[in-house]
Amino acid sequence: MLVLAGLLPDFRLQSESGDSATRIAVTAAAGAGVFGLLSALVWPLLVRALLLVPALVLGLLVFFLNGSLLLIALRLNPSGSSEAAPETAVVVAAVMSAVASATGAALAVRDDDAYRRRLYRLADRRRRRAAGRPGPSTPGVVFLQLDGVGHDVLRDAIGKRLMPTAARWLEGSRPSHRLTPWRTDWSSQTGASQLGILHGTNHDVPAFRWYEKDTQEVMVCNRPTGAAELQRRAVARTGDGGLLTADGASRGNLFGGGADELALVLSVAARRGRENRSRAGYFAYFSDPANAVRTAMSFVAEVFRETGQSTRARLQRRRPRVKRGGLYPLVRAFATVVERDVVVAAVIGDMLAGRNAVYADLVAYDEVAHHSGPRSRDAERILERLDRSLALIEKVAEHAPRPYRVVVLSDHGQSPGETFLTRYGLSLGNLVRAGCGLPVPRKARRTHSGAEARTAVRAALRRPVEEREERREPVGRRSEPLVLASGNLGLVSFPDVPHRMSREEIDRRHPALLSTLANHPGVGFLLVRSEEHGGLVLAAHGVEVLVDRLDDEHPGPLADFGPGAAAAVRRTHTFPHTADIMVNSWYDPVEGEVLAFEEQIGSHGGLGGAQGHPFLLSPLTLSPPVGADTRGAGGDTQAVGPDDGLVGAEQVHDVLRRWLRECDGSHVPLPSSPDERAA
Repeated sequence: MLVLAGLLPDFRLQSESGDSATRIAVTAAAGAGVFGLLSALVWPLLVRALLLVPALVLGLLVFFLNGSLLLIALRLNPSGSSEAAPETAVVVAAVMSAVASATGAALAVRDDDAYRRRLYRLADRRRRRAAGRPGPSTPGVVFLQLDGVGHDVLRDAIGKRLMPTAARWLEGSRPSHRLTPWRTDWSSQTGASQLGILHGTNHDVPAFRWYEKDTQEVMVCNRPTGAAELQRRAVARTGDGGLLTADGASRGNLFGGGADELALVLSVAARRGRENRSRAGYFAYFSDPANAVRTAMSFVAEVFRETGQSTRARLQRRRPRVKRGGLYPLVRAFATVVERDVVVAAVIGDMLAGRNAVYADLVAYDEVAHHSGPRSRDAERILERLDRSLALIEKVAEHAPRPYRVVVLSDHGQSPGETFLTRYGLSLGNLVRAGCGLPVPRKARRTHSGAEARTAVRAALRRPVEEREERREPVGRRSEPLVLASGNLGLVSFPDVPHRMSREEIDRRHPALLSTLANHPGVGFLLVRSEEHGGLVLAAHGVEVLVDRLDDEHPGPLADFGPGAAAAVRRTHTFPHTADIMVNSWYDPVEGEVLAFEEQIGSHGGLGGAQGHPFLLSPLTLSPPVGADTRGAGGDTQAVGPDDGLVGAEQVHDVLRRWLRECDGSHVPLPSSPDERAA
């Protein structure tokens, strides 16, 4: 404060006639003390009151509120004359909070007691109430989901020493973890993967968004109402609340997983009143004024960083490239700063409270990779920051009231490639219209990105997140087709037909549509239903193969998409809400590139490349993910051989459930019927 008084002309700690150096120092110390006391006592109350306003608005108010507290502190200062202009008070308060934060972090590096005290400040009220009771002796488990980080991306980042913590776990003098790849379902996106991982089933989730003819609505995985409905269906199907039912916490996820402790969980974001506990995670973090200022400053810095990076990419004419203007810099800053800080702080509080299981999703990499590319320098910097979060959580485990096993995993990867629109000058929707003989607009309409962070921002702002343009009611008997995108997976539905249309019905209505799609160079294959043959995979040059005859030995047109593609397509064909036409884009197996139907140069959602190959990074103290018996959610035992690997999010759920049983015994809930899992 004394230094700032010398630098800022509108900030004084002495009278105009002058004071002694001793008196000025005493005045500065007293002013800083009063400011610190007000911050400790008043700030948490202000934050709790401001939870009624949008979270991002709270971030913008941080500087104003801190300045107001400083003005009050200067008025209450008993040691001398001190004053500041309102705008100067904002600057002084921000600098003091930032310095306090940096000082605390510096002390924490050298003093374990100081570090422990700072971590305890981040814990929520429930942790403080439980602090006096002895913690359980059995280990807890923290599951950290690095959204969108593929197995190969993680391995390369470790090789480049971008993630030293993960490298030490795997390659140190005493390795503590193992790295295991797994394979997603056809719908390689967070909604399908996380629902399967947390709730044990992702049945009837064919894509990120799809049209349901029985309700005449579009279901979207990252819409609060959609996430709540998918969670309800999963619980009804398995008869089980989820992976986190026994003293669990869900942080930053689409779904709750049965946890009692929720923060930034989308499936409860649509609730109003006391039932919506999701926003409480903001209080757990922003109640510390130093955290609030640091996050606000980091948010602003990230906005400028993204602006500079996108400008540089545009000037250098990098290809592929998508537009990154508008609100995107704010969306990116929310995902890489606010969401990360709040979620990590919530996990820290859960560990200090001794919770049994914690599952948290960090979406930073996924958001940046969508727009900058999965192997870009921008995305690599995000991996470096995520590794620092791993190091922090590892350090917290040393101070937790019980031992913890830290499992790091991803829900999918990302495949690079330019967009379908950029390469061919028309969107998938316009290609479908052309195949139907309908007029095609001269100006192609860009498909908005379905990245999770954008909806998380809208939920934080309490803005409507329903995708109105997708809520179309069928008009007339010959309504136009509805075309939806999920990365490089497209879905074509005819809303006026109440059932899934057959190939024969489509040919009678639009004779040229299927051949137009199948023979387009940007399309890899189609899935349709035949009245005579059942599921059919269509490809270029008139190729038609029965789904039931496809396997890894005879993959047919799915050969380029790798092992498991036939099984994934065959499973999706059985879903009640599979679209009339499922369109998977072209895939280049040499370059690993796909063509996204959304505005993304790093995409996921369909088959092809790294998007379908996430990872599990698990402690050696837990049983191997593969090569051991895996007890399903219904109690049935299924062997997963070392050559089979992990296939599908449901098998990952079984592995995580097994690990919870290994750590803490039989209290982990299981469905009552062994047949429910196989149903």
